[in-house]
Amino acid sequence: MEDFAYILDYLAQGPPDSRRFKREPVAYALGETEFKLLELIPKDTVTINIGERTYIGKDLEKREKILHVKRRISYTDLTSAAQSEISYILDEIVGKNEERFVKFYNDAGAISTRYHTLELLPGLGKKTMWAVLEERKKRKFTSFKDIAERISSMHKPEKLIAKRIELEISNPDEKYHIFVAR
Repeated sequence: MEDFAYILDYLAQGPPDSRRFKREPVAYALGETEFKLLELIPKDTVTINIGERTYIGKDLEKREKILHVKRRISYTDLTSAAQSEISYILDEIVGKNEERFVKFYNDAGAISTRYHTLELLPGLGKKTMWAVLEERKKRKFTSFKDIAERISSMHKPEKLIAKRIELEISNPDEKYHIFVAR
């Protein structure tokens, strides 16, 4: 269950394909922990800003801007503006949750005898994967900066994580889901 979400787009007049006479405002959002795409109904008198983090959890008294979560949606249901906003929001989420994603580099294991979870990260091949495995045997990684300094072929490890999450969000047929809840 998501407690916080980041606003990707806000449509004050509702979705353009809405066939109802009275259209209600809607906000598209990305969940902070499970990266679920959500359609939210905002409260009447609030201002919604793209990119802002808002509470959507079960405690209704804490919800300042969101009336309720209408439904979970797919990537294709998003507006083009929301789709283009995802990469920026993911960069922010990954940066704020550095400890969680550094832990992934420290704990990622093999999928099969020939395939490793680290290889699912876009742009990370076998050679870099082996470098990560060798370095983490010496000592655990402590930050993204530590990873980049110890592995010469990996300059922005946080970007690899964000790209993988975006790939899992945008491609529902992706076989392996490391970060995004199905």
